[in-house]
Amino acid sequence: MEAKEILEHVDHTLLKPYATWEDIEKLCEEAMKYHMASVCVPPCYIRRIKEAYKEKINVCTVVGFPLGYCVKEAKLAETRQAIADGAGEIDMVINLCDVKNGDFHKIKEEIGALKKECGNLTLKVIIETCYLNKEEKIALCKIVTEAGADYIKTSTGFGTAGASLEDICLFKEHIGEAVKIKAAGGIRTKEDMVDYLKAGCDRIGSSSAIAVLTQ
Repeated sequence: MEAKEILEHVDHTLLKPYATWEDIEKLCEEAMKYHMASVCVPPCYIRRIKEAYKEKINVCTVVGFPLGYCVKEAKLAETRQAIADGAGEIDMVINLCDVKNGDFHKIKEEIGALKKECGNLTLKVIIETCYLNKEEKIALCKIVTEAGADYIKTSTGFGTAGASLEDICLFKEHIGEAVKIKAAGGIRTKEDMVDYLKAGCDRIGSSSAIAVLTQ
């Protein structure tokens, strides 16, 4: 698999809390140069990116990030503002407290509400696999599907571990046909990226893909 093809599946990511506008500009220029799927950036930069680059770039942002335990209304407000500012894709973090309490109906309701807010825009659901057992992952595959989300995503990159091929295989077995997969966290080599795409991922979240693939 050629580097060009891999990069088209990458959300070029910069979510460090101290990211500067100069950093974001570099991210955007690289994403456009290599025809990457999107830039994934802090919500505070969405409007400025859209003002600078208009429709030249697809902007992805995060909601409820990185811990996910803010209330549904807060996530809805974040989503609404991100869309108003020009985001085309939303990566939301589920409430892991609800998972551990067995309140899966709340998670389904929250995902459904955010998808309704997104409309035709893309909603990716981060389930943060490093904190889940197999049964919880399977249950969340079903919930993400039933709630109408576009993607299930492995990780924030801020947890105790990132993506694993084992989890991708589990997702493939239990998600609905309309749900795609995004892997993120710890994917640092070309071989890793190829393996994840071949395993069934449509997107990869990475901050280092260009450095890895263009050396």
